[in-house]
Amino acid sequence: MKTANTVEELLSCRNTGELTWIHINGFKDTLAIQTLVNTFGIHPLTVEDILDVEQRPKAEEFADYLFITFKAITRQREEISLDQISLILTHDTVITFQQIPRNSFEGIRRRILNNIGRIRKMGADYLAYAIIDSVVDEYFVALDTLGTSIEDFEERALDENDTSLISDLQKVKQTLIKIRRIMWPLRESLISLPRLDSDLLNPELEPFLKDLHDNMIQVLETLETYQELLTGVMEVNLSLLSNRMNKVMKVLTIISTIFIPLTFIVGVYGMNFAYMPELNYPYAYPLTWGLMVLIAVGMLLFFKRRHWL
Repeated sequence: MKTANTVEELLSCRNTGELTWIHINGFKDTLAIQTLVNTFGIHPLTVEDILDVEQRPKAEEFADYLFITFKAITRQREEISLDQISLILTHDTVITFQQIPRNSFEGIRRRILNNIGRIRKMGADYLAYAIIDSVVDEYFVALDTLGTSIEDFEERALDENDTSLISDLQKVKQTLIKIRRIMWPLRESLISLPRLDSDLLNPELEPFLKDLHDNMIQVLETLETYQELLTGVMEVNLSLLSNRMNKVMKVLTIISTIFIPLTFIVGVYGMNFAYMPELNYPYAYPLTWGLMVLIAVGMLLFFKRRHWL
């Protein structure tokens, strides 16, 4: 394994007769990328797809190579970002282009250097499979992290004072939608690979591709489960808030109901009439207070008996 700083150094790896893996880390020097793909006879439309970071995952067959583009998931602190990876497969060469410069595929490099596993024994098609498989493994890691967040949401859903729960739920839900949007096309691409009947794909690779497809189905099923869990957590939290609001409205309604007759009595004796018989009674004031207290207590006992309190 060696690191090249110029395109000329990479071109020396062409037509060596041995299995070659060329990895372009970052799209900073588009001119160098253009020179490299022109040397390998890559179609201009493929070059456009490589440099288009919003390209939908897909697999295409050309005369001398297979082109596969897909998304890797990278986690930076609490945020999940997408990293486009494009792969060109020829008879003896695999060229990968990665949008975000980072130390990816370290496990594959280690296996190659230490001659572990099947990569050195099998062809370029198995190396391409190993690269895609490592990206799919990252999907499981990202989903495990999201699963931990969803478990926290289930606990937070019972906290009435957690005002940030809904916004946090929406962020995770948008992340799941984003991940699902890139996984469905990749699943369809994996299904289509054996159907291409390309001589670049060895029949021995078919069981590995099937296993990769099964992993993608498992990832998608996990995504659907997480989305259902998030919906359930949101419904629980909304139900809790609704019950809390109903309790508040119930208390306010009872208080208002108690004060209706009291307000009526005060309103009657608050009228400015000169001749009101009760005004001349010496005990009219305390009797009125006693009547209002009896009405309030009686209504409270009535509500209690009806289990409204």
